[in-house]
Amino acid sequence: MGMLLENLAVDGWAAAIRGMRNPLNSWARSDTDFNTGNGVPKIGENDMRLMKKLVAGGSEHRKFLRMINVTFDVTAPLYWWQQLDTYKVGTVRNSCSKMHKLLYKKFEMEDFATDSLQDEAKGVLQVLIDQLNNWRKRYFETPEKQVTVRRELWDAILGLLPESYCQKSTVQFNYEVLRTICRQRRGHKLLEWQVFITWVGMLPYAAELIMEE
Repeated sequence: MGMLLENLAVDGWAAAIRGMRNPLNSWARSDTDFNTGNGVPKIGENDMRLMKKLVAGGSEHRKFLRMINVTFDVTAPLYWWQQLDTYKVGTVRNSCSKMHKLLYKKFEMEDFATDSLQDEAKGVLQVLIDQLNNWRKRYFETPEKQVTVRRELWDAILGLLPESYCQKSTVQFNYEVLRTICRQRRGHKLLEWQVFITWVGMLPYAAELIMEE
């Protein structure tokens, strides 16, 4: 499985544009059309000109970016989630639970990030998957009253679960956080970051508000 990004929603445009004009009471100059029918406004020339000026002015001036909210679902390997956790401010994450749902199905190769693995590495991973499924089978065959045995099997599965195991989460960002992520992770050697940044670059007005240096 590769990284999967889906169920995108972007909102907060009206408040962001209204708010960016508060300092100079310039609301009358706003020329954005919000009645497009698809949830993405048609930003007018006046508003875009001001947006670009504020973006170029630095984080203390482009506060309006923090009001453009982005939510979507991400399925990605554990090692990528560990790096994403660096960005704690301005993000929210609700994850599928390993504690409650890790064993609800047999482990399969498709549950892991294997796009960059060669055949030899995939062979090693398959051996580990087979062992994880062996422990899983024994876990469910062990009576619940044998608490110690079940706990040992659970610990073995969790302790040897590869970081390439893919977990799904629903996440919330804003355009300022995404701008920071793209700037800091551009050129990163992890394939998942390149996929993520390319996807972010396709968000509404990302070229002007997120990707532009």
